[in-house]
Amino acid sequence: MQQQSKKYTKMQKTIKFRFKAIGALFIAGSCLIGCVGHQLGKNNSGEYKNGMVVSANALASEVGIDILKKGGNAVDAAVAVQFALAVVHPNAGNIGGGGFMVYRSAKGEINSLDFREKAAGNANRDMYLDQAGNPIVDKSLYGQLAAGVPGSVAGMVEAHQKYGKLKWEELLAPAIRLAADGFKITARQAREFNGMKARFTKLNPLGTAMLKEAKWAEGDALVQKDLAHTLSLIQEKGRSGFYEGEVADSIVSEMKRGNGIISKEDLKNYKAVWRKPVTGMYRGYEITTMPPPSSGGIALIQLLKSVEPFPLGKWGYNTDSTVQLMVEAERRVYADRASHLGDPDFYPVPQAGLIENAYLKKRMSNFTWAKASTSAEISAGEIAPLEHEETTHFSIVDRDGNAVAITTTLNGSYGAGVVVHGAGFLLNNEMDDFSVKPGAPNMYGLVGGEANAIAPNKRMLSCMTPTIIAKDGKLFMVVGTPGGSTIITSVFQTIVNVIDFNQSMQAAVNAKKFHHQWLPDQIDVEDKALDSLTKVKLAAKGYKIVPRGAIGRVDAILKTKWGYYQGGADPRGDDTAIGW
Repeated sequence: MQQQSKKYTKMQKTIKFRFKAIGALFIAGSCLIGCVGHQLGKNNSGEYKNGMVVSANALASEVGIDILKKGGNAVDAAVAVQFALAVVHPNAGNIGGGGFMVYRSAKGEINSLDFREKAAGNANRDMYLDQAGNPIVDKSLYGQLAAGVPGSVAGMVEAHQKYGKLKWEELLAPAIRLAADGFKITARQAREFNGMKARFTKLNPLGTAMLKEAKWAEGDALVQKDLAHTLSLIQEKGRSGFYEGEVADSIVSEMKRGNGIISKEDLKNYKAVWRKPVTGMYRGYEITTMPPPSSGGIALIQLLKSVEPFPLGKWGYNTDSTVQLMVEAERRVYADRASHLGDPDFYPVPQAGLIENAYLKKRMSNFTWAKASTSAEISAGEIAPLEHEETTHFSIVDRDGNAVAITTTLNGSYGAGVVVHGAGFLLNNEMDDFSVKPGAPNMYGLVGGEANAIAPNKRMLSCMTPTIIAKDGKLFMVVGTPGGSTIITSVFQTIVNVIDFNQSMQAAVNAKKFHHQWLPDQIDVEDKALDSLTKVKLAAKGYKIVPRGAIGRVDAILKTKWGYYQGGADPRGDDTAIGW
């Protein structure tokens, strides 16, 4: 834990809370990369009483907190943040992708919204295979054919209609101004735009706002007039402003330019779906998370229940015993995921059996401290692949205690790399989240089975894990992260860091992480996540330890016992927590 303290202290010093009227944000070139907060409701520890927004971008967090100050609730703020992220965080924020929302009201009502993308009506099981039956990798990753039918706009419309307070038009206005007037890009975004130039050029022969001849640099203004126009149509007409009319025509024209298969009928027929959340208990805490077609919720409950019988708090953060136990739980849970999880509208997911205590006890019964299990000998259990790491998550709590956790994605960074000409938004490449060929790994090494095979109008499996936790009937934590296959384990570790290791929200987010996903049979480890002695002990038991870069970008909120909100904004990105 000492290895995190310096980074945490540095993070505290660099996060700045300022109060500024929202109108000033949208003067061209006035991007403020920092945290803004009203002093009202703030205590001496930098915790806030009236609400909090934590997202991947400072401007999006600003938009959300301003909506809360105007009297909007957490869902109003979430809608505004989602559309703002489509402008200021284009690698993952989106209107051309999809995602999941978990909701908890101040009174304890829970719900979840599935606005995951769907396969087009003309999709087929073998659409990405060659004549020999082998996957053609690029076909499901790049270009128009890689895109599923987008769900984000329909999801935001559904959420607002059910729970929103402010007018729809008011929630779209900040994103429209940001797109039309422009904003200053961050250093990270400049690097990304420059790195994507060749792909953008190849896939967008008619041009895009993210392409220019000179190199992008920090502070350059990104102006997106086409996107502003699309957002204005959505502002005026709601879902029909996206799924019908001018924007639908642009999407279908884009499909024809690149052999895509999404039709006007696919767009018009898309529906977001309210689903019953997955729930469970961990050490007296009430876990509410996302059901299928996300695998994240079931997997998270499985992981927590698998380790609950053991004294993690006594063993300590990232000790060899803690890591070994968590890895063995992850190995078994990801094996289950490969065989048993898919779109519940197409496949009978054995949800109750997967999270049943006796089943999980049996799954862990062949675990031994003496040596590592091998993934070859761990198959899916008997019951009586996935997103790219450029997903994005945001957490919001309003002054009344209503909470929203949303994870949304284009899949790969900048999705399929295709910007819909004339409409200004990126298409997703979510079709790679299906089992393109059951039993074969996808781009992130995840293996899927028949439950996640491609079928027309089917939703692809996901790892997204937006989660809300309560204690004794009162809100405790809102948490989630991007990270593809590492999403589940990152959320798992963040929760354990707080509950078992008594870390603050920011320290739990900062904490170095590790990951195991059954196949490949290895522990992926962030730099300095494990000390040298722990690595030696694990290696002696047969664990393969593989160093890698950043794992996850957790954005989370913790409610303290005194009723204040602590934000945790991940320093691995441009993420920003703002409270008031």
